[in-house]
Amino acid sequence: MSVIHRTTVTPTKLELLTSWLPSRPWYGGGPGSPKLAKAGGFRLDDPRGEVGIEFMVVTDSAGPAPASYLIPFTYRGAPLDGAEHALVGTMEHGVLGPRWAYDGCHDPVLVAQLLALMEGRAQAQAQSVSDTPDREVSHSRSGEGTVSADFSPAVADAQESTELTASDGTVLRVHRVLQPTADDASGAEAATAGTIGHVIGHWSLPDGARTRGVFATLRR
Repeated sequence: MSVIHRTTVTPTKLELLTSWLPSRPWYGGGPGSPKLAKAGGFRLDDPRGEVGIEFMVVTDSAGPAPASYLIPFTYRGAPLDGAEHALVGTMEHGVLGPRWAYDGCHDPVLVAQLLALMEGRAQAQAQSVSDTPDREVSHSRSGEGTVSADFSPAVADAQESTELTASDGTVLRVHRVLQPTADDASGAEAATAGTIGHVIGHWSLPDGARTRGVFATLRR
């Protein structure tokens, strides 16, 4: 189960994202630096207990209208071979020491656990409380058997998402620009033709209201 350490992290995650976000093709902020606030998210456990996995939602108020972005993070105690392009930055954790923070869409551990969540083999964990399931996160997967997690060779950023394509043509889409929706877990986005799995999560809007939307979908 996820263990949350009450300690310092230098630089902070928001500080790392302030310099990293404008380099992303799906970032829609203004010409200046992002003005970020943490808005929600959840964690997943690495079965081997080596990699921290967090799905963080941040809201940026720098553009003409506030926008919410999904950042799948992985935190490692050593560099991930071949993932230099996906490094968001390095941090000094007050308990764990040096940590390498990666865009988790390029980390096979996060991808495998996201698929496990869709299939009901993993439990979403609270973002800021140790050993506590996050009951707000909903998920679904149709069909039999497990999905191959071999998505890492083909990862591409789009205008509002990052798409990971497996060798059999299955596409795992991580929604980067989040859109609030009134739909339930079987709503319009989840019911799109060809969709065989999805994850829906919650976050806070700038006015404090709670909302929900699709975080990820799986399509044939």
